[in-house]
Amino acid sequence: MRKKIIIFGATGNVGSYLLEYALEYFNSNEYEIIASGRRKTDFFSKRGIKYYSVDLTKESDFEQLPTDNVFAVMLLSAQIPSYMDTYEPKKYIDSIITGGFNVLEYCRKNHVDRILYTQTVFDVSLYPHDIILKPDIASNFSYTGDHAIYVIAKNTMLELLKHYYQEYGLKKFIFRLPTIYSYSPYPYYYPNGIKTKRPIYQMIEKAQNGEPLEIWGDPHYAKDMVHVYDFSQMLCKAVEAKRETGFYNVGTGIPVTIEEQILTIIDVFSPQAHPSPVIYCPDKVCGGGFLMDINNAKYELNYTPIYDCRKLLEDYKKEMEIKRFAELRLD
Repeated sequence: MRKKIIIFGATGNVGSYLLEYALEYFNSNEYEIIASGRRKTDFFSKRGIKYYSVDLTKESDFEQLPTDNVFAVMLLSAQIPSYMDTYEPKKYIDSIITGGFNVLEYCRKNHVDRILYTQTVFDVSLYPHDIILKPDIASNFSYTGDHAIYVIAKNTMLELLKHYYQEYGLKKFIFRLPTIYSYSPYPYYYPNGIKTKRPIYQMIEKAQNGEPLEIWGDPHYAKDMVHVYDFSQMLCKAVEAKRETGFYNVGTGIPVTIEEQILTIIDVFSPQAHPSPVIYCPDKVCGGGFLMDINNAKYELNYTPIYDCRKLLEDYKKEMEIKRFAELRLD
């Protein structure tokens, strides 16, 4: 009998790519990949993939899920700040804590072997951005602002995961996520509740038009740029790991400077006849990224990142042409 893997949050931008990767990664004779999300859609069933519409806050919705031979659960579902157009902190409590508890109870009742959970990098947001974050670095975040309850809810789930591991033996693998780069036909997010095109899409559009691109601040300021398939690789390898627990930074270990990112965008997207000129703006403020220590993921999970900055952006260009998940993003 095949082992089942359920991906909660498979309709999301990151989750849909994770599902795509998992279907390729796992031997279909050994594993069955099952998609779940809150929305009603036939996107997956049309492609021969089992899909269950589950609102994690409703305990009764879990009754439709399979109960036999469920080996692993990947929990990505959560209300996140970048998609909240009006500040409603209760949604964090409902989706992350109540929803997460219901997933844990489903795992307990059905003897699931392990759960994979995505934690936010905002739990360490107050550290200087020029340090390398260790996986076991202590939490350090602001208790004010519109991200505070989001982080508190995520941290609460970590405590619940400890309990279910110690009380019921549910193996737990936690992944701290920076920005995960994955192309979406819907390029907007909602910083401070304002609908805004994500910066990478703004830069790509300017490059396509041969318009100037600005490099703000120190051009050598570096961060980690993580492609969704490197993230997916890490999770899939955790399913196979002969371990009981793990806490991992999701990253590549490859610093990407602001200058390299901009120049690569121009090289990949600009017309060769008139590439975008670069304007250096050292007086403008730039920041927001971290460098991630991923050594334990390499050692414990045999993780090897594949996507550097160029390969990541070339994949964006390919996905922009085929619009693989347009039906999920634009309907």
